[in-house]
Amino acid sequence: MRVADFFCGAGGFSEGFRQAGFEIVFAVDKWIPAVNTYKGNKPGVNVVLDDVIRISQLPDKEFETLVPDSEVIIGSPPCQSFSHSNKSGSADKSIGIQLIEAYLRIVARKKFKKNSVLKYWVLENVPAVKEYIKEEYKAAELGLKGDFILRPHDGASGKYNAKYFGAPTNRERYLCGEFPKPIATKSDNDVATLQMVLDSLGDPLNAENDIITDVNYPELTLKRQQMTDHGYIYELADFEWKTAKRLKQDKGYMGKMSFPENTEKPARTVMATMSTSSREAMILKYGENMYRLPTVREAACMMSFPIDYWFYGSTKATKHTLVGNAVPPKMSYAIAKAIADTENEPIPEHYPMIVHDKTIDFVNLDGTTFEIKKEQRRRDVAKFKYHIPYLIINAYRVELTNYHSDFENKKFRWDVEVHYSQGRNKAKVYTPKIEMNHIPQQYRNTIESFLRATQNRMPGMNGFQIVYCMTSQEQAEQQFIGPYELLDDVRNLIDTLLTPEEQKQYISITGEPKRLPIATVIGYYVLSKLINRMGGLQ
Repeated sequence: MRVADFFCGAGGFSEGFRQAGFEIVFAVDKWIPAVNTYKGNKPGVNVVLDDVIRISQLPDKEFETLVPDSEVIIGSPPCQSFSHSNKSGSADKSIGIQLIEAYLRIVARKKFKKNSVLKYWVLENVPAVKEYIKEEYKAAELGLKGDFILRPHDGASGKYNAKYFGAPTNRERYLCGEFPKPIATKSDNDVATLQMVLDSLGDPLNAENDIITDVNYPELTLKRQQMTDHGYIYELADFEWKTAKRLKQDKGYMGKMSFPENTEKPARTVMATMSTSSREAMILKYGENMYRLPTVREAACMMSFPIDYWFYGSTKATKHTLVGNAVPPKMSYAIAKAIADTENEPIPEHYPMIVHDKTIDFVNLDGTTFEIKKEQRRRDVAKFKYHIPYLIINAYRVELTNYHSDFENKKFRWDVEVHYSQGRNKAKVYTPKIEMNHIPQQYRNTIESFLRATQNRMPGMNGFQIVYCMTSQEQAEQQFIGPYELLDDVRNLIDTLLTPEEQKQYISITGEPKRLPIATVIGYYVLSKLINRMGGLQ
């Protein structure tokens, strides 16, 4: 059976169909590295560099000349605007909707034309896309003539997770169209894990030419030096992994994430951008207090690409984008197999090795040296908003912020606030007037000693901003502390005064919210006093 692939990317969607014995007859993408990667791994396929929206609107004769008939159409329109990780789900959806409708227009033109051969079509995207795809599209809604109706959500449409089809990644996606239900091959008890990927590929710096067995395709073996994009290390600087750790394990009300990655589970969703200092960063342990990013090959194996698949990007970033934007081949294979079974078509008994197009230039990252990133100063108007670390009690946290500064004139103001919960309906911000007499007597002397010692290390409102913008090395070479260090010191004070259980006990205060956990009261009081005294140093 023939397959046409739209928004083909690096070819992950069609790779599963290739392995299942389908004939890939057409593919299109508008990104050159994607087109080169597709051509490089699937010689003989008609791959074009073009815009799917433009193709969908071509006159009939030009459209039919360019796009061959096929029994299957697959497509994965770019999903960034629909992802909840993009601007917390509030990104502009208009371009994404245009791309989806272009794909549906192509499907409709092939499906409802005279003597159509199209039997199956599949659209893959992030789960949130479902609410932006209508239940049905009349011809006019797609800019076409006729009285047909296309119903994208019928049949086996639904959410599917790649880990249940053998991919070592927890990657949930929405599939819709006309296709038989793919059959899961794994359960939660036997899913492939990140550790299996790491064990199968081994140490990236292993210089031996031993045999590598593909964790996803056990009959596929290569000598280590035949495998690409694994023989290098991208080590993280201290400031990178420390920032990522804080964001992963102490990010307000968002749940804690493993640091480093939990290798006993399937990998988290592989991202198109392999970030370093973010909550989404995928970080692996590398020696004592050393951490690294996954290699391109490790990421590709997480996505279930075979180890003989090459990614034709000239940089590490481009290769990671090719991998992270793809459809896991194990998931697409399950779809292809379901179609083949329905059609009583045979499936190849063995993995079909890839024959690469040697006319396309290929850059192998093996042996590349990546310098550890040097920490840069923050912009002098950098904003700050963070709470006393790892101290959120019954949804209360004490935040230090410079958000109320006059950034345009570089007149900085630091404030302390008590925040409660999150969301439009629940979130509240308090700035109560807490005095020492609100705090139990037995803690007052220690608190006063802390205040006296710490205020000598506070540089004034503008100076505090200057210290915040310094690199870690610069901060260590001068006498003043910055906001992160101050919050750490306050947290240590609270731990010195109170046991974890004592920290949760409520005491009364004057004004809203009238009662707060004692650790929250002490943290707010101490920070408020120091910030007020710092203001007097201007």
